Amino acid sequence: AEIVAIADVNEERAKATAEEFGVPRVYTDYEKMLQQEDLDGVSVCTPNSLHAPVAIAAFESGCHVLCEKPIATSAAEGQKMVEAGKKAGKIFMMAFNNRFRGDTQVLKTYIEQGRLGRIYYAKTGWIRRRGIPGMGGWFTTKAMSGGGPLIDLGVHVLDLTMYLMGNPKPVSAYGSTYAEFGPRMPGGEKYDVEDLAAAIVKFSDGATVFLEASWASNIERERFYVTLMGTEGGADLEPLRIYTEENGHQVDIAPQAPAVHGHHAEARHFVDCIKENRTPLATGEHGLDVVKILDAIYQSAGTGEMVRIA
Repeated sequence: AEIVAIADVNEERAKATAEEFGVPRVYTDYEKMLQQEDLDGVSVCTPNSLHAPVAIAAFESGCHVLCEKPIATSAAEGQKMVEAGKKAGKIFMMAFNNRFRGDTQVLKTYIEQGRLGRIYYAKTGWIRRRGIPGMGGWFTTKAMSGGGPLIDLGVHVLDLTMYLMGNPKPVSAYGSTYAEFGPRMPGGEKYDVEDLAAAIVKFSDGATVFLEASWASNIERERFYVTLMGTEGGADLEPLRIYTEENGHQVDIAPQAPAVHGHHAEARHFVDCIKENRTPLATGEHGLDVVKILDAIYQSAGTGEMVRIA
């Protein structure tokens, strides 16, 4: 695959990136790029609020789309993107890079072999001691980001957990959000997103997931974790461990996973799907299910009530 063009409203940054990676043409208007270039695929790496218009324009120009997470700032926007991809007959892949990691794929093999049985409960989170990104920029501006760490970090671990569980359909969510650090920082008067979110999500198969995400919290250290509990075994990621029984004895298994860079593998997979006309490992529909949950958590946090997911 060849990268033939890059579009960014910051022309200086676009030119520097193009020079670094040998990209021949630079645009400051993505619509102009779509009109003038003969493209097979487009990678959408904009602020969250621009995912929908850029992706839909790419589909309408006959391009396959790889979209950064989250799919959009709302399920309504995500639904429009999925429909646009189907109408165009093009591949719509989500950039859920953690699905492609070596340890994820090893654990997925154990799960598909039935080693964990039916996974009925999971705990997952990405919580930072301190790490609010781009204070005063688009990350901390709800109109552009859609939210704080829930839509930035939580989206990663929620998707990863759902993927390992077989992509069950969500039916309800109950959540809380807090902004205890951002508003107290320099420039905090413009901070209008959460800095911690926690939720319980229920799925159609009866499974439950506990989710937490934070940019700032008074904890020992940053943690990224997934814990799965199944009828025949359990598992942790980071580090990868599997807990089960053999011959009447409790056994801990520590598989040696290959070092696979998730972002690199994700990009190669997108190209392969275009070449071979394959359904990607992470589809637009998967991204839509995740943002439906995020919508429900934010709504629940605002009302204090459990929210059902259609």
